[in-house]
Amino acid sequence: MAVVAVWKCDRDGAMFDNKKDAEEHDKMLELAANITALIERNVEGVSEEASEEIGLMLAKRREVLAKACKGKPEELLAAEEQDEQSSDENVTPLAANQ
Repeated sequence: MAVVAVWKCDRDGAMFDNKKDAEEHDKMLELAANITALIERNVEGVSEEASEEIGLMLAKRREVLAKACKGKPEELLAAEEQDEQSSDENVTPLAANQ
């Protein structure tokens, strides 16, 4: 039986096959939580669920959002298709009986 090292994200339980990807995912989730808190404090009438979805979406697209803020707003929509295709490529699925 082989031993496989995996890193587990405390925030959502996602598993990764290397520490770098796990830390990057954790940072993204922390950013999402902070964006969610910002939305909830500043936008009346937004449900907790909706603000969490918005926070997660913006955090996942943080690099493209930064480009858009620096003068390339078209990057937001152009990168949307690429993000959907590669959203969970780094998550390692775990089977119960491997």
